Amino acid sequence: MVHLSNDLAWRCGRERFVEMYDQHVRRCHLEVGPGSGWYLANAQLPARTELTLLDLNANSLKHSYRRLSPRYEVRTVEANVLDPVPSDLGPFDSVGINYVLHCLPGGWPEKRAVFQNLAGVLAADGVLFGSTVLGPEVKRNIFGLALSEAYNRLGAFHNRDDDYAGLVEALRVSFGRVEVSQVGNVALFVASKPKR
Repeated sequence: MVHLSNDLAWRCGRERFVEMYDQHVRRCHLEVGPGSGWYLANAQLPARTELTLLDLNANSLKHSYRRLSPRYEVRTVEANVLDPVPSDLGPFDSVGINYVLHCLPGGWPEKRAVFQNLAGVLAADGVLFGSTVLGPEVKRNIFGLALSEAYNRLGAFHNRDDDYAGLVEALRVSFGRVEVSQVGNVALFVASKPKR
């Protein structure tokens, strides 16, 4: 379903995400909202990568752990990314947060706490990267519109107020260097130089 959603609804193919992982994952990596672990499993990660998977959903953590632990050193942390990340977990060389922000309640004023929390456990020379499905300001095809509206009604998405400019502003509160691009309905971002 994720691949179908990426290609048809959000118009941002999975190869874009694998490229982000290939380019940005470093040896000590924190993955927020790992889902099934598919992106990490299909990326070319550095040798001896240490993965920390953080999610509020224990089932997601178990599934992604089973998928990734045969190849990598993996630890799991059941936590809410809207809360401060325990400092003893970091620092991390890289942090990935893909398709998580549009699932979190609230608008950018509430969601920017995520970036503050992750900047706190990112190494000074580390990189944060991720993606989110933007709200109604972007032009969507009929499938993307129907799926986004259905997910918002069900409470799986909370992105009706998530706009591109708000994402850039939220990232700049916590990072000195921010790059954001848009592919289809998806904003892809890379941030570095964490502000403490």
